[in-house]
Amino acid sequence: MIHPSSVVSENAVIGNNVHIGPFCYIGDNVEIGDDCKFLSHVVVKGHTKIGNNNEFFQFCSIGEDCQDKKYAGEETFLEIGNDNVFRESCTIHRGTIQDQCLTKIGNRNLCMVNTHLAHDCMVGDDNILANNATVAGHVHIGDFVILGGMTAVHQFCHIGSHAFTGGGAIVLRDIPPYVMFSGMKNVPQGTNSEGLKRRGFSPEQIRNVKNAYKVIYRQGHTLEEATEILEKLSDTQTELRVMVEFLSSANRGIAR
Repeated sequence: MIHPSSVVSENAVIGNNVHIGPFCYIGDNVEIGDDCKFLSHVVVKGHTKIGNNNEFFQFCSIGEDCQDKKYAGEETFLEIGNDNVFRESCTIHRGTIQDQCLTKIGNRNLCMVNTHLAHDCMVGDDNILANNATVAGHVHIGDFVILGGMTAVHQFCHIGSHAFTGGGAIVLRDIPPYVMFSGMKNVPQGTNSEGLKRRGFSPEQIRNVKNAYKVIYRQGHTLEEATEILEKLSDTQTELRVMVEFLSSANRGIAR
């Protein structure tokens, strides 16, 4: 169903059972999968491909040109997976040629009111971005990450799977998987144990993650030494492999 007040380009590809409410705009190069909902006043532009069963609340701006002064109108892209929810006033920008020309969002993510995902962000699955979370360009976010309200993430940072940031956190360096982070001083605050319980991690696995945290933050090791220790532990403690992979590829230094 397309409301008569909405403008939908004849060149846009619209799937089955798509609901486009009043005062929406769907541009020329947009591709929308099945069962999506655009409640009202939603703008979708650029080369934007949206999967199935996504819901966009009022005043979302999806696939807009990036806020980068180097951007000069090049052909860039946005891809969104399936089963995501974007609440009121979310903004998501396409990529730039300085990266992969692509912003990409996975599946089953919840972006709450007024969240922003800038150009070239890579976002995995099952993440929650609380109200007013702001993510700068080129940021990579894993799976099952929670960004508390008003979190601000600096460009090029990586946030590992199952990490958690408290409200108002200022993220200037990479956050390893499983780590809880809060405040404005880049100080880690332990592991996201409660989140791991909810996701079915066993008590033994959670203890292993806590011990890995101590190796990184409490025992005086350099990052290289800690990575080497965890690499050996990950041979039998497979839940640590994601942490080893993250530490080996951290590009801004980790929050310590």
